[in-house]
Amino acid sequence: MDQPRVVSVNISSTKGVVKNPVPEGSLEPEVGLVGDAHAGPWHRQLSLLALESIQKMRAKGLTVNPGDFAENITVEGLSLHTLPIGARLALGAVEVEVTQIGKECHAGCAIRQQTGDCVMPREGIFVRVLNPGRVRPGDPVRRLGDKP
Repeated sequence: MDQPRVVSVNISSTKGVVKNPVPEGSLEPEVGLVGDAHAGPWHRQLSLLALESIQKMRAKGLTVNPGDFAENITVEGLSLHTLPIGARLALGAVEVEVTQIGKECHAGCAIRQQTGDCVMPREGIFVRVLNPGRVRPGDPVRRLGDKP
């Protein structure tokens, strides 16, 4: 793959469930993905996971797809979990800043119950949205200059 890209934009109206793919999402500063259960003025406005991470779980025999790990944006071609805190990305025309790498897996995680493992706590990242805009599958993903 030459250019990293957005594979899927995923949303849910309640927390603790898989997210469903949508044709596009509206991203807002201090909100994240408009209409998503996790949106709001905190450091985890938007969650991202690489398709390559999902493929690791598929290799363990799981039938999983973008959104099944409750990530808002699934990308391909970029090792997200190796980015430093403060790294900046462009998702299409929307700029975001990495605020957290990984998370604690909640007790009822269906993926962990099925396989004994879940990739989101190690390889998922969280970002805050820096400018408003729309994001859709196929949009390029670029690494920008990091915050000083």
